[in-house]
Amino acid sequence: MMEEKKPDRRTLKTRKAIYNVLIDLLTQKELHKVTVQEISDTADINRTTFYKHFLDVYDLYDKLEQDILIDWGMLVLEMQDLRSKDFFDKLVNYVDKNRNVFRMVFGSYAPGQLRIRFEKLLEGLLQKIEAEKKGTDIKNIKLSYQTSYRAQGCIAILTRWIEDEPAQSKDFVVKVLSELDSSVEKVM
Repeated sequence: MMEEKKPDRRTLKTRKAIYNVLIDLLTQKELHKVTVQEISDTADINRTTFYKHFLDVYDLYDKLEQDILIDWGMLVLEMQDLRSKDFFDKLVNYVDKNRNVFRMVFGSYAPGQLRIRFEKLLEGLLQKIEAEKKGTDIKNIKLSYQTSYRAQGCIAILTRWIEDEPAQSKDFVVKVLSELDSSVEKVM
């Protein structure tokens, strides 16, 4: 069996710079309007370096999306056993730490699939937690609608927070999310 070669620090640094440029550009324009030349110029690399890592802008976006979804999946696994306030605290801290990514995801120029996937991950997590708490089938249709409502509300608050300048404090957002969610949970 061949041993998988780990990328060196320079490769990782270059990829991160390219990812960050694409993330920033997708807060300003649609993906189909982003060029390799623009990414290369902004990341301060040459086009050859870009093509050593990616086939084109769409390949770059696909790999960025894949990395983001893996990161979110890991977060979801960490959050599944947390109490409500701790859940929202961890979620808000994660969003704050990755604010530039969420500006892209929640922005008007981002390809819609990434936002939808984030929503589905959050909704699925809430549905799993609630089904276990109530001892009901995870496929319960009423539960599905309720957790969809909760996830969409959470996304709306996070989107508003990301878009607000100056942004409210993390503690404020955690408090708002926790209070709203506990009100919804009482009705469920």
